[in-house]
Amino acid sequence: MTIVYLIILAFVLGLVIWNMLTEKKLVNQITAMMVIIPLVLRLLMIK
Repeated sequence: MTIVYLIILAFVLGLVIWNMLTEKKLVNQITAMMVIIPLVLRLLMIK
């Protein structure tokens, strides 16, 4: 079950990173970065 969770998490993380890179507004890029940080920590299994 943990592997499925990590796969879904990696997919969502990839979408957020792609959104951040294609976004033109700085405010939206900063918001995406704030979302990326907890997702990366979860992917590395750090709570």
